[in-house]
Amino acid sequence: MKHLLTSVTVICGLWLAALTGVMSATEFDHGDLKVSPNHRFLMHADGTPFFYLGDTAWELFHRLTLEESKRYLDDRAGKGFNVIQAVVLAEFDGLHTPNADGDLPLIDDDPTKPNEAYFKHVDAVVDMARERGLFMGMLPTWGDKVTKAWGVGPVIFNATNAKQYGLFLGRRYRDRPNIIWILGGDRDATGVVDVWSAMAEGLREGDGGRHLITYHPSGERSSSQWFQDSSWLDFNLMQSGHGRRDGANFRMIDKDYQLTPVKPTIDGEHRYENHPVNWKPEQFGWFDDYDARQASYWAVFAGAAGDTYGCNDIWQMKTPERKPLSLARGRWNESLNLPGAGQMQYLRRLMESRPYFSRVPDQRLIVEDLPEGADHLQGTRGDGYAFVYFPQGKAAVINTETVQGNKLHAWWYNPRNGEATSIGIFKKEKTRTFNPPGSYGRGNDWVLVLDDARKWFEPPGKVMQASVR
Repeated sequence: MKHLLTSVTVICGLWLAALTGVMSATEFDHGDLKVSPNHRFLMHADGTPFFYLGDTAWELFHRLTLEESKRYLDDRAGKGFNVIQAVVLAEFDGLHTPNADGDLPLIDDDPTKPNEAYFKHVDAVVDMARERGLFMGMLPTWGDKVTKAWGVGPVIFNATNAKQYGLFLGRRYRDRPNIIWILGGDRDATGVVDVWSAMAEGLREGDGGRHLITYHPSGERSSSQWFQDSSWLDFNLMQSGHGRRDGANFRMIDKDYQLTPVKPTIDGEHRYENHPVNWKPEQFGWFDDYDARQASYWAVFAGAAGDTYGCNDIWQMKTPERKPLSLARGRWNESLNLPGAGQMQYLRRLMESRPYFSRVPDQRLIVEDLPEGADHLQGTRGDGYAFVYFPQGKAAVINTETVQGNKLHAWWYNPRNGEATSIGIFKKEKTRTFNPPGSYGRGNDWVLVLDDARKWFEPPGKVMQASVR
């Protein structure tokens, strides 16, 4: 409601710190990661919430030197990411093209014969990530080594050696706290469920169950399709993909959210910044920071326990000397500063600034819900608050009755820069129309925050001091 925008804009706590690269990602003294008691979220052993904010760096171990890895990890830690997704046996001929040190990962393509020199490099990157408060979302292998389908391959895994390889990795990284295992690697598991399950069994036996395990599928799929009932799958990972603008990834999240047994779910790969839409830039253009933000807020407000950002130039660590995949057009080290990457921290801060484990998706907040399309609003609420994502700044009627409290403090939260603007405090009514700042159109996205005025919450985005909420 523009006529109510009478108060000053509040710059959210820690914003200036982030501009200088000081934002802390994760503190490992809170203990290992586990699934929350309600099975909807991730948390540390001491109860501290863990909002999974990932970045996609599939070729990190394979293509970057240690000095380049340091530059990348410094940048991502400074931007508030806390998970880096990378592959041990990489996609780009990872078995036969050596890493930056000239080493191959396996001897004679045998998963039971790892090359120690290669894994010392992986160790060093994992340890650098830990020093910066970052988890490694570590894929033991890209999927083409289990089922080729497309890509380079070759297929080298069966159920027997997959378990042995899993045992090796589990034992090697058992004492490192900053590991999340991600099986799969852009592949369906149809026909090879036994291979992936054997690898998971090896990992779990090798690390004593210390680290969480999930599975990264191909586009428009979720790990739940094959492994929902598997005891080793701690949380679901989906890939909503790169096929279209305004793709309804919130529907995929909702589908997982409704499944039993209940497990957290995350969109582990959606619209990459600087990626051609449906691989046809001449027809559809390129995804930008807005496309990445829209997918992230839709997914999290629909019930996801976190989100993964990606950039087309960075996942493949593109340089002028390397053949581009998916029409990559930028250098990885220059694309680190594309705007979308810097904006993801504001989503994490928003979610951490209100009581965490009580949050549920709630479309009842929206009186006239548009089920799909660019104007789809997505709502979520928790103990004493509610958020509604307005993707294009179009006015909407909101059902305020679902929010606790007789008086509500309303805010506009800007996903582009983390600024929170107080709209004011008003008596709760059945419905109320809210009109975001700016002109209606693509890129003018906002989050409406409604707080129970009695809670006296800090401005949205200012992270709560207490560890357990």
